[in-house]
Amino acid sequence: MRKNRTRAKASPTPRQPQMTAEAPAAVAQPRLATMDVHRHVISVLVDNEAGVLARVIGMIAARGYNIESLTVAEVDPARNLSRINILTAGTRRIIEQIKAQLGRLIPVHEVRDLTEEGPSVARELALVKVVGTGDKRNEALRIGDIFRTNVVDSTVESFVFEIVGNSQKIDAFIELMRPLGLAEISRTGIAAIARGTGGLRPHA
Repeated sequence: MRKNRTRAKASPTPRQPQMTAEAPAAVAQPRLATMDVHRHVISVLVDNEAGVLARVIGMIAARGYNIESLTVAEVDPARNLSRINILTAGTRRIIEQIKAQLGRLIPVHEVRDLTEEGPSVARELALVKVVGTGDKRNEALRIGDIFRTNVVDSTVESFVFEIVGNSQKIDAFIELMRPLGLAEISRTGIAAIARGTGGLRPHA
């Protein structure tokens, strides 16, 4: 009987490498999907009334979520509605929690994840002040032409560029201005909208 027990234990040993090779692959994929961090643009339709923006920001900040960019403006005067565009980053679980919490606020009519739901257009405006003379000034103006900026203010020693585009374009322009006399930056944050016929609309 001892011999039979020994054979029973020894027989599975050739199969062990196959089991250990398959197990990590099956577990690792959902872990990567859960822990991967992405940026998301979330649009929120809210009542245009005092304190709404503070409630939205307070809810997100109270739970330790980060807001990278936020824009807000009235979009429907007849219904007294404003649109908030939020750029945030997190794992899939965190993004779902943010959307769920926003949807529970009383002044909120609609919450849409433009990054998750499909193609969208996002643009940002920035004012970039550069201080310099001589060759650096000429180089800054040349780069400004390449990026299709507008010079909205100019003095003997400084000028202000107005640049519109996606965040990557603005980031690239700012980096090129740093060695040429970058002095000050003011950015609006992202304004985003879904492509096609879909979009953020109040409930009927």
